[in-house]
Amino acid sequence: MTTAMQKLITAEEFARMPNPPDGSRQELVQGVIITMPPPGARHGACCSRINRRLANHVEDNNLGTVFANDTGFLLEREPDTVRGPDLSFWSRERLPEVPTGYIDVPPDLAVEVVSPGDFYARVQRKVNQYLDKGVRLIWVVDPEDRSVTVLRAGEKAKVLSENETLTGEDVLPGFRCRVGDLFA
Repeated sequence: MTTAMQKLITAEEFARMPNPPDGSRQELVQGVIITMPPPGARHGACCSRINRRLANHVEDNNLGTVFANDTGFLLEREPDTVRGPDLSFWSRERLPEVPTGYIDVPPDLAVEVVSPGDFYARVQRKVNQYLDKGVRLIWVVDPEDRSVTVLRAGEKAKVLSENETLTGEDVLPGFRCRVGDLFA
């Protein structure tokens, strides 16, 4: 019995590939393309609300750049991994100008909005990769539970309910938002 070796894709090859015609999302994980179905309406509305609040705060305070729509950043090479958080933030110091391709510096903040079809293990794997590669702050937003889990390297996860306040801590100074305001 023989097993065919799968050709691993590089980040550069991945960037040149056309978008899937069905609108699905893709990431590159250790050289293998992972396809996910398009998220539903609740996911999109939640991402939009978070993006509006984050972007307004970041622009008003000249803190850096907020990215939406699964903007890819390069986590590792050989084999390559390109992940795209639902939303992300880079400070001016870490990303002084926006590049044309994938970003090779981990974001200061990565936001993952849980979709109904997401598996806990898949989200946890992404979070662990983000933390391992130097993402300073992660928010896992769950529209179903109306909660946000806040994660930082070396610290215990904090779960905030809809009546609690989400802050940007030292990553987004001055950012404050009631968790429930992130949901439609």
